[in-house]
Amino acid sequence: MVNRKLIRPNFSEYKEKMKREVSRKKPHPPFETFAENYYYLKQMNKKVPIGVVFVDGETIEGYIEWYDKNCLKINRNNDPNLLIYKNSIKYLYKLESKKQVKPAKETDGFYKLDSIKKK
Repeated sequence: MVNRKLIRPNFSEYKEKMKREVSRKKPHPPFETFAENYYYLKQMNKKVPIGVVFVDGETIEGYIEWYDKNCLKINRNNDPNLLIYKNSIKYLYKLESKKQVKPAKETDGFYKLDSIKKK
């Protein structure tokens, strides 16, 4: 019979690599991303008309004049301005700008083929 020698690798190198990898873990993302602040600033500077829907379903329209950690100040054209707590807001949405849309050409209830865009 042949005497075979068992070759056993040295695991200390692997253990050191594992320790280094554990210490280089990706850090957790920050709690505050400031995306909300960026959005409010952008809407304030452009004076974008905003619709605000409250938790109870009521809706108001205006633009954001000022914001805080807990509140928004909504400026309205013909109505008094409002200071609204953020926890009472269900969601915000941009109001559609009223652009003139050119109607398609119609003759006797049928649309002409030249008014339909080909894809």
